[in-house]
Amino acid sequence: MKEKKFDFDEIIERRGSGALKYDALLERYGNPDLLPLWVADMDFATPSFIVDALKERMEHPLFGYTVLPSTLWSTVSKWIEDHHNWKVEEKWLTYIPGIVKGIGMVINVFTEPGDKIIIQPPVYHPFRIVPEENGRQIVYNPLIENSDATYSMDFENLEKVIDEKCKILILSNPHNPAGIIWDAGTLRKLAEICHNNNILVISDEIHSDMALFGKKHIPFATVSDIAAQNSITFGAPSKTFNIAGIVSSYGIVPNKKIRDRFFNWLKANEFNDPDIFAPIATIAAFKKGEQWRREMLHYVEDNIEYLIDYCKENIPKIKPLRPDASFLVWLDCRKLKKNQKELNELFVEKAGLALNDGAMFGKEGEGFMRLNVGLPRKLLSIALERLKQAVDNFS
Repeated sequence: MKEKKFDFDEIIERRGSGALKYDALLERYGNPDLLPLWVADMDFATPSFIVDALKERMEHPLFGYTVLPSTLWSTVSKWIEDHHNWKVEEKWLTYIPGIVKGIGMVINVFTEPGDKIIIQPPVYHPFRIVPEENGRQIVYNPLIENSDATYSMDFENLEKVIDEKCKILILSNPHNPAGIIWDAGTLRKLAEICHNNNILVISDEIHSDMALFGKKHIPFATVSDIAAQNSITFGAPSKTFNIAGIVSSYGIVPNKKIRDRFFNWLKANEFNDPDIFAPIATIAAFKKGEQWRREMLHYVEDNIEYLIDYCKENIPKIKPLRPDASFLVWLDCRKLKKNQKELNELFVEKAGLALNDGAMFGKEGEGFMRLNVGLPRKLLSIALERLKQAVDNFS
């Protein structure tokens, strides 16, 4: 690695900036003074090369209708090929106004009310909420929890729950909340089952650029031609470069028939037109961001190791699962022998911490909490000390 250039220890005051992570604490948790370790953005400053690119555009005094920069899709395509060995043709790419919104759009384009959507809990909760709120039925294919605290897909059960009403499977790749990087064999098997049953796969790959500890992300569409021709992949620089407030998501659709249907619908409703700043931020991130990304990931890895070691030595009844990707850590709190209400009370009321309740990811998440380690280590240390004291006192 090159000499370190960026400072991830800086503590930045975000309260009062409109940050959801901080300014929604009173509404969501009843206490504005909690230390927030919940919503999936980091407390590291957005890298200066992105800020500078936005400032440069803002020096021009007019913000009218704009065209896409000619280098946008070539930049995105090069980044994906360089990092994931996937040669994405520019015509496969489109802007989408957010990945959760994109999931809702695919559901509305390719299914009808009453159709069924398959999810694999514990999993990111909008995978359930978006289909339900759009009048679709949810079919659950829970992950198998292995004896070594990893998860596997349950293909035997998947084939049992599929019927003719199942139209889409939503894949979290890498997986949120457990941070799993699915192996190629698993993805190929999933692709085969979905293809054989005419089920379109939406692969949410927003954490794809955050593989940790020497792991490599495998895009779903690269594992077989079947996978490529029966999927829509969503990605974004937003998690990696901490620009979630700049909606910079994109979709990738290799299959022409699926692509034409989806892209034409997006175009008809002008959902494929980004605001003036999203392309600028994306190009800056993918052209200038590699060293920042590597340093950030190294810092996150050290935070994860710190968390695991601290819990092992001081709070052994809480076991963090080491993620393959992302800054989100799945905490197994079942040895505390608390119900979910008591568990939330422990973290929020006793420790003064805001984490994501594991139950929001499905009933399979009961006994778990999701913790965000994308923050300066001093704050992580304070949080863990609070948690230790709360566990000691609550026990």
